[in-house]
Amino acid sequence: MAWREHWTTLIKNIKIIHSAEESDSLLRELASFKKATVLAFVNSHAMNTVVKDKVFNEALCAADIILLDGSGMAILYRMMGLPSGLNMNGTDFIPKILSAFRGRTVAFWGTQTPYLDLAAKHCETKYENHVISTENGFHELEYYVELAIKLQPDLIILGMGMPKQERLAQAIRQSGNVNSLIVCGGAIIDFIGGRSPRAPKWMQSLGIEWIFRFALEPKRLYKRYIVGNPLFLYRTWVWKHGKLD
Repeated sequence: MAWREHWTTLIKNIKIIHSAEESDSLLRELASFKKATVLAFVNSHAMNTVVKDKVFNEALCAADIILLDGSGMAILYRMMGLPSGLNMNGTDFIPKILSAFRGRTVAFWGTQTPYLDLAAKHCETKYENHVISTENGFHELEYYVELAIKLQPDLIILGMGMPKQERLAQAIRQSGNVNSLIVCGGAIIDFIGGRSPRAPKWMQSLGIEWIFRFALEPKRLYKRYIVGNPLFLYRTWVWKHGKLD
């Protein structure tokens, strides 16, 4: 099965963060890059998506830094007897990046108004970011690439969801004319803009925030969670008992 190869390659590329000190070190590293750098996150939904989307798999694996996101990935690592380290989910980590880019230029591309504008205002107030561009997530990739070349933001937050944001991140870097940190943020702009509330802390700590999100949007997230989660666990079992090298 070709998807096993996709999973194996992707797992090898994930950067495991073992401690808060390593997380802080990564933040400093991200804030100091002087060239186009792509940061992506891998969760169970991403693992399911790469099974049938070769282009997405290639774009995701091409990211400079890939972080482990979510309890599903921790389960996969435990089943494989591998250390999973910290849960580096983007919802918690990206605000730390925005703080590390205090006083620098930021672009928010994804979701739609009014949440896009609310997210920008929030970050300008809380993190003192200079938000120089806000765009909804429905343009063609070339539109954003040209905008990145023109504006040269220090930080680009993409909130378009998979797989579009990963393909766009790769396209921006491959343009050769942008020196930004490009973050594939999923629903992060909706969270910051107040469209999607966070689960209670106790649900976050237990790794079941997905249940809270599903309860809010059952129709949209049914396939991702109710179908996708068992499928991910089944594929994890198959992958474990297949050839992994």
